[in-house]
Amino acid sequence: MSEFRAGIVGAGFVGQIHAETLRRLGNVSVVAIADVAGAKAAAERMKIPSYYADYREMIDSAKLDVVHICTPNRSHCEIAMYALGHGANILCEKPMTTSIRDAEALVEQVEKSGLVAALNFHNRFYPMTHHMRNVIRDGELGGVFSVTGSYTQDWLLEKTDYSWRLLSEESGKTRAVADIGSHWMDLAEYVSGQTITEVLADFSIIHPVRKKPLRHTSAYSTEKFSDDGYEDMRVDTEDNANILIRFGNGAKGSVFVSQVIAGKSVAISLLVGGYKKSAEWNSENCNKLVIGRKDSFCELLEKGPTTVHPDTLPLVAYPLGHLEGFPDAFKQCFRQVYASIGDAAAPRDYATVKDGLHEVVLCERIFESNQRQQWVRV
Repeated sequence: MSEFRAGIVGAGFVGQIHAETLRRLGNVSVVAIADVAGAKAAAERMKIPSYYADYREMIDSAKLDVVHICTPNRSHCEIAMYALGHGANILCEKPMTTSIRDAEALVEQVEKSGLVAALNFHNRFYPMTHHMRNVIRDGELGGVFSVTGSYTQDWLLEKTDYSWRLLSEESGKTRAVADIGSHWMDLAEYVSGQTITEVLADFSIIHPVRKKPLRHTSAYSTEKFSDDGYEDMRVDTEDNANILIRFGNGAKGSVFVSQVIAGKSVAISLLVGGYKKSAEWNSENCNKLVIGRKDSFCELLEKGPTTVHPDTLPLVAYPLGHLEGFPDAFKQCFRQVYASIGDAAAPRDYATVKDGLHEVVLCERIFESNQRQQWVRV
C-alpha cells in the first residue's frame, strides 16, 4: 500500500473532519495545515506537525502528495491551480468554484497535469445510496420517470445566525443551492443515472437583514451577544430554493433546499420512481433503504455485507446492525481518491472536476432561472 503526505488548507469545521478522516485510512500522514488565522491552534489541537498562514508556503515546502481544499468557495480555484501547478493532487470541497469560467480553467489544468482532482460529494458513498444506484442501473425499478427530494438544515434560522456563506462575495451567486443543493443534485444524478437538463427555480430570503457578530464566531456557533455586539448586514443569498427539474431521459423531478427549517440539522431525502418499483433513502436513517411495490409489501433493506449489491460491498466496513454514517461516507470517498492516485484501474465512483464543472453550471442556471422566473436549459 502506497504511503501519502497530505496537507489541508482551511482549519475550520470541514478541515478538521478531513484531518480525522485521513487518519482513519492508515496510509496517509497529515503533515501540514494552512489557515490565515487558525492554523497554529488547529495544528496543536490535532497534533499536525507543521502549520502555515499561507497555503503557498505550505505547498512549496511540505512535499505534499495531496492538498485538501476546505476554505470559503471563492478561494477554491486559486488554491487548486497553485497545488496542481506544483505537482500535488487535490481533493476539494464543493462548490468547486464560484464561476463557470474558473471551473472550465480548472478542468483544463487537471487534464494537462494528469493529476487526480476530486470533489468531496461524499453522499455517493453511503452504502445504501450506492446500493440504490446499482439496483437502478440493473433495471430493478424499471425505467425512471421521477426523481424528487429535499435537503434541509436549520443552522441559519435565527436572525443572529451568521456565516461567511451568507455573503455572495464569499460563497458565489447562490448559497443554499451551491452549499447543499449541489450535494442533492449530484446524488440525484449519480443514483438515478440521469442528467439534469432544465430547471425552474424560485428563491426566498427569510431575513433580508441579519445581525452579524462584531467578533469572529465558528460555523454552527450558538453563542449569543448583547445588542451592541452585532451590526446589521444585508443578505443577498437565498435561504430557500424550490426547484423543478427536467432530466435528459424525460424524467421529471423537484427539490426543496433550505438552511432555515427548524429541527432539520441535516436532512437529505431522495425518492426515485420507476415503472416497476420505487426506491427511497433518507440521511436521517442512512443505513436503510425502502424499495416500494404497488401490489405487495414494501421492502426495508438494512445495510450489511449480506444485504447490499455485490458492487457496493467494498463500501461496507462493518457487520449488519453496525451503523455507518457521515464520517464513514467521507472515509470511503477519500479511500477511493487515494487508491486511484497512480492506479488507473482503481474504482472511481467519486466526483471529478468535470462533475464539479457540471454542478457549477447547474448553480448558475438555477440562479438565472430565479432571476428570470422561467425555465432555463442547463
